[in-house]
Amino acid sequence: MKKKIVLRFTLIIVILGILLTIFEIINFRNFTITSSVHKAEAISEVVKSGLTAHMINGNTNQRGTFLTSISEIENIKSIWIVRGEKVNKQYGESLDIEKPRDEIDKQVLFSGKTFYKLNETLSDADLRVTIPFKATISQQINCLQCHQVSLNDTLGAVSMVLDISEVKQTGLYSVYLIIGITILTIIFIALYSNRLLNPYLDTIETLSARIKDASKGIFKPIIPKKNISSEAKTLSYEYNSLIKKLNGTFMEIDEKLKGFVGDSYNYSNNSLDNSNYIISNLSNIYQFKKEIELDSTREEIYFRMSEVFQNKFNLHNFSFMEMDSSNKSTKVVFSHGELYFCCPEIKEEPMLCRVARNSSDVTSIEHHSACPCFKSKEHYYYCIDIHLGKNLKLVINFVTKTKEELINVKRNISFIKSYVSEAAPAIEVKFLLEELKQSAFRDALTGLYNRKFMDENMKKLLPQATREEINIGVLLLDMDHFKAVNDEYGHDIGDKVLKDLARILLENVRESDLVIRYGGEEFVVLLVGVNNEQDALNVAEKIKTAVSENEIDVYAGTKLKKTISIGLSMFPSDSKNMDLVIKNADIALYEAKKRGRDQVVRFEQSQVSSVDLF
Repeated sequence: MKKKIVLRFTLIIVILGILLTIFEIINFRNFTITSSVHKAEAISEVVKSGLTAHMINGNTNQRGTFLTSISEIENIKSIWIVRGEKVNKQYGESLDIEKPRDEIDKQVLFSGKTFYKLNETLSDADLRVTIPFKATISQQINCLQCHQVSLNDTLGAVSMVLDISEVKQTGLYSVYLIIGITILTIIFIALYSNRLLNPYLDTIETLSARIKDASKGIFKPIIPKKNISSEAKTLSYEYNSLIKKLNGTFMEIDEKLKGFVGDSYNYSNNSLDNSNYIISNLSNIYQFKKEIELDSTREEIYFRMSEVFQNKFNLHNFSFMEMDSSNKSTKVVFSHGELYFCCPEIKEEPMLCRVARNSSDVTSIEHHSACPCFKSKEHYYYCIDIHLGKNLKLVINFVTKTKEELINVKRNISFIKSYVSEAAPAIEVKFLLEELKQSAFRDALTGLYNRKFMDENMKKLLPQATREEINIGVLLLDMDHFKAVNDEYGHDIGDKVLKDLARILLENVRESDLVIRYGGEEFVVLLVGVNNEQDALNVAEKIKTAVSENEIDVYAGTKLKKTISIGLSMFPSDSKNMDLVIKNADIALYEAKKRGRDQVVRFEQSQVSSVDLF
C-alpha cells in the first residue's frame, strides 16, 4: 500500500512537471512568434516610410536599392513589396518583382490583414510575414494626396522572411534547462516526501491490515513504532481504544446470542459472521412467530413449519407426531416426503419412541440403532420433541438418505429447535381451543358427542348426504327400566351402566358412524352411508344383543344385565327433514317399549296414530 501511495504521488509530480514543461514550450514558442511578427511590423513601417519618401522626392526608381539595403538587416532572409490593384490602375502595371509571388500575397491584398506562417525543422526556423500597406492620413503622411483611393484601402503589402533559428535555439536551451530543473525537483520532492510521509504511510498500512483482521472478527491493536510522529501515535491509540471497545461489545453480543440458539451451532472463527448469521435467523424466527399467530388451526402451523424446513434448511423427509401419554396414542399429524420408518406399534404405545421416553434428542449419526423403533438400516434419522401440554408431546422425526444430509440437520438443529419452540405455544393454544370446542360437543360422563354437536354436524352432513344420495340410518335407543337401577343401586352404578352402554355402541359401529348421547338414558346412532334399511336393522340387532349379553359388576360379586329398546328411521326414504326422521325413530322406540322392550322396531306410518292417541 505504501509503495502505491509513493508511486502515485511521484507520478502526480512527474505529470505536473511535464505539463509545466509543455506550458513553457508553448508559451516560449508563442512569445517567439509574436516578437518576430512585431519586428516584421517595425521593418514594414521603415519600408513604408522609405517608399513614401522616394515617391515624394521623385526617385521611386531607386526603391529596389532601398529594399536591398533593408534586406541586409540581420535575420532578414528576403524582403519584397507587392503593389495593390488600385495603385496599378493609377500608375500602370507594376514590375514583375512587385507582383504577388504566392497566394499569401494575394490573400493579404484582398483581406487587408497581416498574415504569418512558421516553417521550421529540428535546427532551423523561418517566419514568413506579409503586412498590408493601407492608405492613411497623419502629420507625416497623407496617402490620399497622391493616390486616388479611399481611406484604409490596401495600397500594397510588404512581405519578408525572417530567420528565427537563433531565437529557437535559445528557446530550446531554456526548455532543456526547465526540464532539468523539473527532473531535479521531482527527485528532491520524491525523496523528501518519502522521508516525510513514510511514518504516516507505515501507520496507514498497519491500520489497513488491522481493519482487514477486524472484518474477519480478529481484533488486534496497533503497536506504534518509535520513530512515528505524534499524530500517527494519536491515531494508533484512538484505533486501539476503538478496537478494545468493539471487541468487548461483540464478545458480549456473541455470548447473549448463543444464549438464544445454544452452543450446538457450528460457530466459525469470525464473530461478526456468527452474529450476523444468528441475528438474521432470529429475525426470520420473529417473522415466523408473527405469521403463525395468525394461523387458525394446528394443521396450518404444521404446514408453515414444513415450508421452513424445506426452504430454509433444505430438509425433504420429516414427520410430525402427536403423542398422548394419557390415552397411549400416537398420531402422525403431518408428513413430508415418503421416508417414514417408525415401528407400527408406536401408534398404541408412545413410550416405544426413545425421544418421547427420554425427552432428549435421538440421532443415528454415531449410533445408528439408538432407537430400536426405527426400522430402516439404509437411512439416517434425527428426532426431537417438545411438550405441548401435560400429557401431549410433539415429536418431529427427520429422515435422511445420506450421512452428509444428517450432518446438515445437526448443524442447523439449534435454529430448527428455535422455530419449533416458537411454534409450540401457538400449537398448544390451538390444541386447548380444540379441546375446549370438543368439550362443548362432548358428553362429560360417556365421552360421546352430545346433542349440540349433532345439531351443528347436521348442517354439513345433510347437504352432503342429499348431494351424494347417501342413506342415513337413525337409531334412537333407550335403556330399559333405567330408573330402577338408580333407585336400587344408586346413581354411581347408573353412571357405570351408561358408560358401558356408550362403550358397546362405539365397539359395534364403524368409525364413520356417529354415536350421540341424546339425553338421560337416550342415545342416537347415525349410520352414515348405510346401504339399506336391512343393514341398519342388522346393526341395531347386533347392538341390542351385545347390550343384553353384557355383565356389569355392581359390588361384592353382584352382576347386572340390562336391555335396550331401539327405534329405526331412514333418511331420506322416511323424510328429508332430519328432525322428522328423529321424531319417527322416537315413535318406533315407543312402539318397541309398548311391545315389551328389548326389541328393534322399524318406523312405519301406522305407528303415528297410536302415539297420537296415547
